Amino acid sequence: MGQKIVSIVMGSDSDLPIMKEAAEILQQLGVEYEMDIVSAHRTPKKLFEFASQAHLRGIEVIIAGAGGAAHLPGMLAAISPLPIIGVPIKSTNSIGGWDSILSILQMPGGVPVATVALNGAKNAGILAAQIISVFDKNIRKKIIEYKNAMQQKVLDKSLKK
Repeated sequence: MGQKIVSIVMGSDSDLPIMKEAAEILQQLGVEYEMDIVSAHRTPKKLFEFASQAHLRGIEVIIAGAGGAAHLPGMLAAISPLPIIGVPIKSTNSIGGWDSILSILQMPGGVPVATVALNGAKNAGILAAQIISVFDKNIRKKIIEYKNAMQQKVLDKSLKK
């Protein structure tokens, strides 16, 4: 395996069923990734170390999923110079997912987090690959192929009326 360039992190292992969708699409697109649990509330020292060192290890984009208060993406964005993609997760203690959405979406000026839909880890993976495709033409080619295949599936279905 090559150098990991996307890091997928989540606040809890209960987020894994959602966050694995980011890993699956990255794998399909040929983007090397790593995955770990980094809790903003339960492992703040690990969070700080991870966020301050990720770019030094060759990571280019961080995808961070969190439910409830969902502080993980914002805290990563406060520390890391890398682009952070936040995935709000509807968790068991969630208020319909709105707490997670708003916690990730409503960041203060100067601390941006790109935010995808509730439980939208697949889109987070695609967005991470698109960011990387700016400097990796092989990944861009795979994204174009993916989008063309997606379009073709819809066209094929529309003909089966």
